[in-house]
Amino acid sequence: MSTITMGEQPIYSTRAHVFQIDPNTKKNWLPTSKHAVTVSYFYDSTRNVYRIISLDGTKAIINSTISPNMTFTKTSQKFGQWADSRANTVYGLGFSTEHHLAKFAEKFGEYKEAARLAKEKSQEKMDMAMSPSQESPGGELSSPLTPVTPPMETINGTDDLCDSTPNSDSRPEPSQNALAFAHSPVMTKHWEAELEALKGNNAKLTAALLESTANVKQWKQQLAAYQEEAERLHKRVTELECQSNQAPVIKSQKTELNQTIEELENTLRDKEEEMERLKEELENMNDLMEQKDTLTQKLEETELRSRVLEEQLSGAEQRLEENQEEQESFRKSLRTMLELLDGKIFELTELRDTLARLIEEAS
Repeated sequence: MSTITMGEQPIYSTRAHVFQIDPNTKKNWLPTSKHAVTVSYFYDSTRNVYRIISLDGTKAIINSTISPNMTFTKTSQKFGQWADSRANTVYGLGFSTEHHLAKFAEKFGEYKEAARLAKEKSQEKMDMAMSPSQESPGGELSSPLTPVTPPMETINGTDDLCDSTPNSDSRPEPSQNALAFAHSPVMTKHWEAELEALKGNNAKLTAALLESTANVKQWKQQLAAYQEEAERLHKRVTELECQSNQAPVIKSQKTELNQTIEELENTLRDKEEEMERLKEELENMNDLMEQKDTLTQKLEETELRSRVLEEQLSGAEQRLEENQEEQESFRKSLRTMLELLDGKIFELTELRDTLARLIEEAS
């Protein structure tokens, strides 16, 4: 069954978070939507009623017909609620801004007044249909269109006279005007139409009575819930009064707490300044650590080069010693050769001298 009828049209829409009162505790709010949904006022021109409808997907989470006895209450800057006796619940709406809440409340009051006027007009029409017709002093009807509520005996008598003969002895003889009225086919149809209208009004009144009985039960339940809420609020007021009697003590405690808070705030500021200083030192320490790492790396590289140079120096020294040994050995060999050469030269000199003497002697 569709929630929105063919004759209904949206006349105002907004977005809000939808809640319903917990049916068990009547105190806590239960969210019926996970996020903000569209909440709309609808007007049914065929029945002349206003409704508040909200759909979460295909599920109707609000279906409330506005009645004159409803009241929309702002409980905070962005939250409002109203009770629906027909649905036996209390709806709550949470808006994103205070302006949206004010606009929704304004529309609620406007459509509530329109519903009241529509109900009054409907009641006036029903009263006119239920009121008896006013006859003129001469016994004639003032208007054939005025609703008439004749006694049941007259209606039954009219029906009987239409089918009986004038000589019937079973009931009293009607008057001449009544006979003329009864034998008129047009007035007979009029009376039949009036009877059908009365039956319809009677059915409507019966339905309204049943609905009112159901509403009374709902109102009793709501009244019990409101009484419990009133008792809770009364206890809360008593507690607050007791707390107000302890106001001087609370004030002194508040002063002490304020002083403690100020001291803690000063300490917190000092700690924050110290933390800032430590952060700067830590940053400097990080820079020093980076420099240390760089220097350590350079030192390792230098040590490595130093070890390489030491190895090269050791090799050079070893080669130098070997060269020195070789030079010493070469010197010894040269000295030996020089000595041999000196001996040979001496021998050659002696040989020369001998040959020279021999030549001189031979000449």
